[in-house]
Amino acid sequence: MNFWVPSQTIKNPKNDTKSNTSKPKKAMVVLVHSFATEGIVTWQFQVGSLARKYAVYVPDLLFFGESTTDVSDRSPGFQAECLARALGKLGVDKCILAGFSHGGMVAFKMAERYSELVQSILVSGSILVMTDSISAESLRRLGYSSSSELLLPDSVKGLKALLSVTLYKKL
Repeated sequence: MNFWVPSQTIKNPKNDTKSNTSKPKKAMVVLVHSFATEGIVTWQFQVGSLARKYAVYVPDLLFFGESTTDVSDRSPGFQAECLARALGKLGVDKCILAGFSHGGMVAFKMAERYSELVQSILVSGSILVMTDSISAESLRRLGYSSSSELLLPDSVKGLKALLSVTLYKKL
């Protein structure tokens, strides 16, 4: 899993042979992105102001950015499990979790499964869980017959439709 991490988190490996991570002294905030794009693109405007008061971590969920796996599971629960394990490897033992859209569903799963890790959550533009009925109705309103048709466009028209659903205003 690819992460943007606070600069104080990474130690110079030449000076420390035991570990290449160090726990920041500030409260830790993890910003979990939407399905539309990778982490730093979603949160680029918030990172600077939050970093003054918090140690900010921005992951690319699996299948986004350079985060990959050979496991076929695409569920928010699987993303939550992998994110919790990755945060553990980075030395994060307690965090404030912010999730947007799909990232909100991942945040809800993390809070449910890893209450010792998640101090609090902030979720925007999300639901607790995507049910088949919610998915079907949302797709119907947008004029699509399947999630893959909407989320994996094969034309410029399809990409514009996806971006119109996922962006507040034009880039």
